[in-house]
Amino acid sequence: MRWLKTLRTTLRRPSAHYSLGFLAGGGFIFGILFWGGFNTALEATNTETFCISCHEMEDNVYQEMRETAHFTNGSGVRATCPDCHVPHDWTDKIARKVEASKEVWGHLFGTLETREKFLEKRREMAEREWARMRATDSLECRNCHAYRHMDFTDQSPRAQEAHERYLGGDGPDRRTCIDCHKGIAHRLPEMDPLEGVENLVE
Repeated sequence: MRWLKTLRTTLRRPSAHYSLGFLAGGGFIFGILFWGGFNTALEATNTETFCISCHEMEDNVYQEMRETAHFTNGSGVRATCPDCHVPHDWTDKIARKVEASKEVWGHLFGTLETREKFLEKRREMAEREWARMRATDSLECRNCHAYRHMDFTDQSPRAQEAHERYLGGDGPDRRTCIDCHKGIAHRLPEMDPLEGVENLVE
């Protein structure tokens, strides 16, 4: 019990202006408010509305996505920008947000302000995103599309073979979603559609 008395005395001991207990309590409350504000801001920047608030995204890639099954489909399940481009895990999400700060820089300095500038940088941006998705084994795809839940009877014979061969094992043939599904939600840049893809289905 002596240590409790010592702690109580320490917390009540006045500093130059405030007691240590007041400073600790104030710091705790400030920490909660800061964390709440930070998390609210993080979630606000993790919405489709925020993503398309700059015309570069709304006028280009968003319009393309509206024409795909990721936007409108029979099941009514729709993917939004953050579903595919922002990791769901908190630490990875923060890292991605820091990385995305250069996109804000590009907006401020007009890197993609016209359609011509966008098309000029399109391949570079696409390849960077494909590399990111490969590095995470297409984690954002697999948040919705799980191999173990696929109904192969509802797939074409070619899709069945490709999924079983390239997603089902860990051998040298192993691929990730983005290796075969480039252009699934956005148009491909000027390139051969099979460029960089080996003969996946023989």
